[in-house]
Amino acid sequence: MTGQGWELVGAPNARDLGGLVGADGRRVRVGQLIRTPALGRLTDEDLPVLAKLGPACVLDLRDTTEISVAPADRLAGEPRVVRLPVHDAEHPVFTYVSAVLLGHDLNAYAELARQGTAGAMAAIYRWFVTGESARVGFAEAVRLAARPENLPLVYHCSAGKDRTGWLTVVLLTALGVDEAAIRADYLRNNELTDSLRAVIVEAMRRRNPELDVDAVLPVLEVRAEYLDAGYAEVRRVHGSFDAYLRDGLGLTDSDLTALRAQLLE
Repeated sequence: MTGQGWELVGAPNARDLGGLVGADGRRVRVGQLIRTPALGRLTDEDLPVLAKLGPACVLDLRDTTEISVAPADRLAGEPRVVRLPVHDAEHPVFTYVSAVLLGHDLNAYAELARQGTAGAMAAIYRWFVTGESARVGFAEAVRLAARPENLPLVYHCSAGKDRTGWLTVVLLTALGVDEAAIRADYLRNNELTDSLRAVIVEAMRRRNPELDVDAVLPVLEVRAEYLDAGYAEVRRVHGSFDAYLRDGLGLTDSDLTALRAQLLE
């Protein structure tokens, strides 16, 4: 992993958010906020690396239906595990992403493919802003990150790119990191998972030679248009990101002050 001195083979897009410049030129503390995909595919060699990172708390944004069909998270030490499900059964793209990652039959998702999976992904990012479980989950996640007993904090969803990605946007914006740096971190997912995406697509092709790759790729990638959809929904509903943090997520001055006190140098 470039610049951070460690990598997790079974979680190639895992990364430390430390070093980014936040409010008043203060940097995000190294080794405190670590974003990952689900940890069920960690290798034996990954476990000592995770142990060295020493998470006090692992936050899982998946729903129980997703957790039950995925390999159990492999953890090191005895971190506190907190589940804050950000999930909407009305959005089939959630289960579609899980099905793709787990190699399940995708025939049930033909209608989603007809709608356009890129459009469905943008809709999810709008839902991140307004959905009830999203607002509750992301707000509580910020409060978790603001408490010293939960640091270092490792947080993840399934692929570690969408729910994890939007929570990262929320945390970094609250810490005063500028949008260009936040966007760059978000888009890094694609380069970090390039080889993994190729493996997944090839495996799917072998099972289904008729596979519509154009329908699958949008759920395996992050795209600027998804992030833009989230930002646009913030502006549409709340006018500004600060108003979204306060009115949409219900975060108080003391919540945001505590977050900065814990996570900025």
